[in-house]
Amino acid sequence: MTEKNLGYIDQKLQDLNDDGVDRRGFLKCMAWAGTGLVWTMSGGVPVSKAFGKALDYGGHKGGDFSFVQISDSHMGFNKPANPDVVATLKVAVDKINGLARPPDFLLHTGDITHLSKPEQFDTVDQVLKSASAKDVFFVPGEHDVLDDNGKSYLERYGKNAQGAGWYSFDKKGVHFIGLVNVMNLKAGGLGSLGGEQLEWLEKDVKHLKHSTPIVLFAHVPLWTVYPEWGWGTDDGAQALSYVKKFGSVTVLNGHIHQTMQKVEGNVTFHTATSTAFPQPQPGKAEAPGPMKVPAEQLRTLLGITDVNYVERGHSLAVVDSTLA
Repeated sequence: MTEKNLGYIDQKLQDLNDDGVDRRGFLKCMAWAGTGLVWTMSGGVPVSKAFGKALDYGGHKGGDFSFVQISDSHMGFNKPANPDVVATLKVAVDKINGLARPPDFLLHTGDITHLSKPEQFDTVDQVLKSASAKDVFFVPGEHDVLDDNGKSYLERYGKNAQGAGWYSFDKKGVHFIGLVNVMNLKAGGLGSLGGEQLEWLEKDVKHLKHSTPIVLFAHVPLWTVYPEWGWGTDDGAQALSYVKKFGSVTVLNGHIHQTMQKVEGNVTFHTATSTAFPQPQPGKAEAPGPMKVPAEQLRTLLGITDVNYVERGHSLAVVDSTLA
């Protein structure tokens, strides 16, 4: 990363707010019950149901496969917003292991660590070993590439990746694409993919059938959530232009530590909550960072995302749940 980018991140780290919640109170909140929504995608039209109700799979008892997205574990963070991020990551793993159907794999959409230290990566790896899904696919967040321009991240997670860590794989007819948009942050912290990665993406999807469901995942949102806080990707629209021909496209991101969703034609955008700490809603604070909230509200602000693929109709069902 450039010196300018590192300076921007350093300033963000200095600006993080304390929330005044002690460890005991925080972990107590994690044991409280929470709710979520089920989003069933069919032809780009979302249908929501309360979490825990049965999904309508068009006559099928279950999807063809499922996976879970986790994000922003920020291992190494130890401020009052969450003095024990190891514990809450373990709660997330317990939540995953308690799913009625074990997921086929996990996606981690970045900020695995808080300061990209080897011991922080080691801790996350150790905790995730106890998850029911043994395969984990990663993309880096800006906090994962602080020290050495992402070299340690690539050595650990990107041995078969291209460039700064982008790659794709297929799972039972669904094409997954992991993108990296944190290596060259723009003014205000906006993500950037860059020409080399965009050229690779265009070639990667060029020969796929239009009926192939596509899942893009990256750390910073590929759609413009709130540019004043860097919550967007400056060349995200160009990347999305390469997948507009496909009938079902799902875009999964982290970074903003809260669930936001929108649908544009055939594309569903979905950001995940963090397993570490919440952030304020766009424009509701002077700056992004760990949010000061009453203890009783924390139960609604951390969680995981469970995604199920239904082969008939090329549908995706997205289930958000808190760390209850």
